[in-house]
Amino acid sequence: MSQKDVGNKIPIYKLKTTEEVMKYYDQWGEKDKYNKDMLQWNYTGPEECVETLSRYQKKKDIVIFDAGCGTGLVGIKLKKSGFINFHGADLSQTLLDSIPKDLYQKLEKTDLNKPLQIESNLYDVVMCVGTFTFGHVKPIALDEFVRITKPGGLICFTINEGIYEDYGFDKKISDLKENNKWHEVEFFKSNYIASKNVNAWLGLYKVK
Repeated sequence: MSQKDVGNKIPIYKLKTTEEVMKYYDQWGEKDKYNKDMLQWNYTGPEECVETLSRYQKKKDIVIFDAGCGTGLVGIKLKKSGFINFHGADLSQTLLDSIPKDLYQKLEKTDLNKPLQIESNLYDVVMCVGTFTFGHVKPIALDEFVRITKPGGLICFTINEGIYEDYGFDKKISDLKENNKWHEVEFFKSNYIASKNVNAWLGLYKVK
């Protein structure tokens, strides 16, 4: 599906720059509209990713980084699954301000297209759900996710199918495999936002 076609269903997919995306999310997050839309659209990305992670990670006290955490939808699912220690980062301060109090142990405003101010090998798991999509975060972020994940740790993410090849995610994933940075645990087509006929690839990779 082209950016134009999918943008008619989800307007934010029409945006090109980081500044445009941040401004849109800041407005979208007001009066809980973002959360209401996600519920109405039956957005399943967070639930599918946490369920996939839970099949392979049984320890609940690990430290998880939720990259592009938005309003905390992944955090809510993590908590329901018994995980207790997760940090979040997002581009929109409005979305961060709407996250339920005490859900995350740490939150910060971050542009994931830039190098992360996070020490290497810090996290047991990195989650990135709903952020690899039109006009949002680029494949180079995967290098940073690998860097901040402990050896043997897991990275779980979704990639909108419309940008998987166009943005070069297919090549980046392949390069990380070939360079022995990670290996594939699962990779499959997610329902994502089926009500809008918007699908995504869901990947779970283990860092070498």
